[in-house]
Amino acid sequence: MRCNWIAQYPKYVDEAMGLGLFMVSACFFDAVVEYHGLPLRHALTSALLRRFLVGLAMGLTGLYIFTSRFGRQSGAYINPAVTLVRYRLGDINRRDAICYVLFQLAGGSLGVYLVYLIFPDWMRSAEINYVITIPGKSGVVIAFWAEFFMSFFLIAVVLFMGLKKRWDRYTPYVVSSLITLFITVEAPLSGMSMNPARTFASAIVGGEWHSFWLYCIAPLSGMLTGEWMYCRLKKYISALT
Repeated sequence: MRCNWIAQYPKYVDEAMGLGLFMVSACFFDAVVEYHGLPLRHALTSALLRRFLVGLAMGLTGLYIFTSRFGRQSGAYINPAVTLVRYRLGDINRRDAICYVLFQLAGGSLGVYLVYLIFPDWMRSAEINYVITIPGKSGVVIAFWAEFFMSFFLIAVVLFMGLKKRWDRYTPYVVSSLITLFITVEAPLSGMSMNPARTFASAIVGGEWHSFWLYCIAPLSGMLTGEWMYCRLKKYISALT
């Protein structure tokens, strides 16, 4: 048992590294584009363009994580909702699923805290606010369904593309493009999380838990619904292709 734990331990660290890097990138690039004390915020008057630049940076960060050596070693789930889906599909066992989630929570939190230590004024500012995800002006209901449908669509794309090797090799690029698109278009509605560990990381460092339940339930239910659909349609999709 002990040897087996040691053999799996690097994968858990990889998951922590993956979400930690993602959160460092989210905090840094959001501040570069949005912080009032930096020139880019004043040079770019279009909020849509600023969100696109942040989304592009996050999409490229995701692409690096998905295609990196450490990302390939662990599967680069970096999301408890994805981890639960993979556990239900039999891709990982229960112990690995639990450890993945714990390391995702720890890695993401350390990533946010690291940026806070280096750039405390950026992170404490009203416009950055530790990149905490909260419902937008449209309210909690809209934010919930936005998170649900983004999560549903993302996991459905990942699972169905995984049916064929010729499709699966493009999955990192498609997911990265979706991250860019969602941040650009959807962020005003919910902050664009799709990831309970991502929201946890900002909340625990920033000390704000407003509507945290939403960012746990909506992504989990959305991805589980996507998995349910995949399990019922995969044989038909495979037969058609």
